[in-house]
Amino acid sequence: MRTLVHPPGPLVGRRAEVGRVDELTGAAREGRGGVLVLRGEAGIGKTALLEHARGTSGFRVIHVSGSEFESELPFAALHQLCVPVLEHLDDLPDRHGEALRVAFGLATGAPDLFRIGLATLELLTTAARGRPVLCVVDDAQWLDSASSKALAFLARRVAAEPVALVLAVRVPCPAGELDDLPGLVVAGLEDADARTLLAAGSHVPLDEQVRDRVLAEARGNPLALLELPRAGGFAPPDTASVPTRVERGFQARLACLPASARLLLTVASADPTGDPGLLWAAARLLDVDVDEASAAADATGLVEFATRVRFCHPLARSAVYRAADTDQRRGAHRVLAEVTDPVTDPDRRAWHRAQACTGPDDDVAAELERSASRALARGGVVAAAAFLERAAALSQTPAARVERTFAAVRAKLDAGATDAAADLLTTVGTASLDGFGEAEVDLLRGRIAFVRRDDGNGPAFMLRAADRLAALDPDRSRDCFLDALEMALLVGRAGGVLDAVLAAARSAAREPRTPDVLDALSLLATEGHRAAAPLLRAQLDDGESPMWTRRPALAVMVAAELWDPHAHAAVVEWLVKTGRESGSPLLLRLGLAQVASGAALTGDFGRAMAAIAEEEAIADAGGAPPVFYHRLQLAAMRGRAREALELFESATAEGRGIGQLIANVDWAAAVLHNGSADYPAALAAARRATAHGDLFLTGIALPELVEAAVRCGEPAAAAEALESLTERTRASGTASGLGIAACARGLVTGVEDHYREAVEHLEESPMLPYRARAHLVYGEWLRRAGRRRDCRTHLRTAHDLLTSAGIEGFARRAADELRATGERARGRSGHTVDQLTMQEVSIARLVATGATSNEVAARLFLSPRTVDAHLRNIFRKLGITSRRQLRDRSDLGT
Repeated sequence: MRTLVHPPGPLVGRRAEVGRVDELTGAAREGRGGVLVLRGEAGIGKTALLEHARGTSGFRVIHVSGSEFESELPFAALHQLCVPVLEHLDDLPDRHGEALRVAFGLATGAPDLFRIGLATLELLTTAARGRPVLCVVDDAQWLDSASSKALAFLARRVAAEPVALVLAVRVPCPAGELDDLPGLVVAGLEDADARTLLAAGSHVPLDEQVRDRVLAEARGNPLALLELPRAGGFAPPDTASVPTRVERGFQARLACLPASARLLLTVASADPTGDPGLLWAAARLLDVDVDEASAAADATGLVEFATRVRFCHPLARSAVYRAADTDQRRGAHRVLAEVTDPVTDPDRRAWHRAQACTGPDDDVAAELERSASRALARGGVVAAAAFLERAAALSQTPAARVERTFAAVRAKLDAGATDAAADLLTTVGTASLDGFGEAEVDLLRGRIAFVRRDDGNGPAFMLRAADRLAALDPDRSRDCFLDALEMALLVGRAGGVLDAVLAAARSAAREPRTPDVLDALSLLATEGHRAAAPLLRAQLDDGESPMWTRRPALAVMVAAELWDPHAHAAVVEWLVKTGRESGSPLLLRLGLAQVASGAALTGDFGRAMAAIAEEEAIADAGGAPPVFYHRLQLAAMRGRAREALELFESATAEGRGIGQLIANVDWAAAVLHNGSADYPAALAAARRATAHGDLFLTGIALPELVEAAVRCGEPAAAAEALESLTERTRASGTASGLGIAACARGLVTGVEDHYREAVEHLEESPMLPYRARAHLVYGEWLRRAGRRRDCRTHLRTAHDLLTSAGIEGFARRAADELRATGERARGRSGHTVDQLTMQEVSIARLVATGATSNEVAARLFLSPRTVDAHLRNIFRKLGITSRRQLRDRSDLGT
């Protein structure tokens, strides 16, 4: 236990902080769980607040401590959290119990972070049935990444559970998964409180000069107030940070120790497990008399030797480790490696062996590489990157060093450590690389540039790699071109990037081969939609290997470019089904985003909202930002100006907006403004949306440009947009495309047959908003032609379709037109989805299909208790009392 942080008795000067902790535990006792992250510098009193929390009566307390030496071992901290309650493991559903066993190395298989998070949540809530659970996590800045993600997942889902989490994070520290959780900054004590603590904790009387000196140098840091007086106040003034001075104070206690005691402490500081058996065995290999050395070390107060070996503070551990010279540290790691079991703990043994090396060692490098493979199999990309980087440094041959460095860079990128990956890549000397090595450098530079949103350089590096590989490995070269193409589509608007990719792919083709999607898109760019559409369609549904199984994001864009909602639906169905079956969060999120996008375009807003809620739940579970574009599309289609404009502003904020997202904003703005009859704003947005020739978005924005240009009296602009739209939709030949183009043609020409053609085609299309708009513009044209009776039929149809779907902006236009004919438009009764949040819509739709609370919880990464709380809110808002009544709500769209 740490006894140096605060003397016995109430915490001095921490009334507000104690109040926050007590508020958290009090709420959790009543079933309203939560989290509090204490942030502050070393020694500031975070651990004392944790000890206060641990003393709360009535809780089952679980203590977890992060370790600097274990910060790269996957699920190390989560294992600490779960071990005390593993007696409940058999109470969990089989899939959740198996997820935890895999995470902890008790079963083979690839870890599923989402199931692990849910399993941890269920394990703790099960343990909390008897009495509430309090999880106390010290030194959380050193938690391994996998555990941090699991704890963040847990913290966001205990609001309806008798579970509280209090975490202490030392600052400054790198950004991480815990940053967005509710927190409290623990600052230094006020002067009066600092004086009180100094007086209470000082073991010797201090004269006024020394006291004032200690107060000034401690700057309100409680640990410093307790440690600095040990120097008697006679040390020279120190300009270092407070934690550094405290660490030096800890090191000063080592000076009077015998060499054997210092050596024992060095070995203890190098061992993150705190296992006394391991420590004694290692120390004996160094000929240390453990009884004599441990007694001397224990007398310093730096360490406690009990069932676990514990330093009084993390600064004490680091002070001891840094006080040892390099040879002593290597010797400590060497003996720890010798006594670590190679079967049960091979990775820690490999790490100790690596730290003991004085130079390159291929055996150790190979062992580290095997550790990296094991880490990757358990989802530990951070650990894998660390193992591989050290393996590269210990490699004796240049070729092995380069290959391991490349692997480490890839692992760091997968772990989100982009800057570290970039720095490591610079250590690869390109002079000795062959063509494959040079291509790999360019590929990695491209990935780094893409993550950094360096719009031009990402595709450029990919193109250079593809060009290098064209003669060496033509198939891989084509894959590089496709990578560059997908990157160009995402960054989109970096002028000419897409054209540059396609031009480079054409020039690199060196031998006859079967046409692929690059050829189809190149044909689209050079000869237009009529020439390219057959090849695009053939590539999209390529027999046994359709494009969406290889390049799902590109397949979605091609299906949309072909104006084919049925092909798009087939792609989306595969994405969602495969994402669920494989457990791939990226694939499932892409599928759900496209479900929402397709549902917005077909007017099924309940389905769109449910898909958005599920995608956001998966993103939140993985600590990733949610996809944004489908929310823009939904808000624009619904015609909710305030909501849409807020989303537009958020999407275009600095650091978020990239090409495709900005293009979506412009198209969505054009739809929104056409719906509200603000045609000048719609025209400006539609022009921006179509200016860059983006796949799908240019085509879908052209109808908005035509209508806005006609309404603004710009016939030339309308005719030009209509020509482009016609070329695209005739090539696709779908009812949706032909109907939308015919509607636009009617606006430009004023010919009634064009309006009739639009209505006829769109009757066969699932794109309800465009079918309703065709009736609307036809009715508007008929009214202006003086055909009041005829126009009412189409305006009523438009109004009924628009209001039933909740397309509010265009519905208001239809209502205004009906009133102009002397007919009163019927108002829309309250729609279920209008009364609920997106998450509530998702839960309500699932329950309406017969799903249980447990099934809904697993789908949305919630606890069953939280699902039941949401259901109570849903019942209250809808004025119903049972799940059966939910099934009767036809407007949920299940």
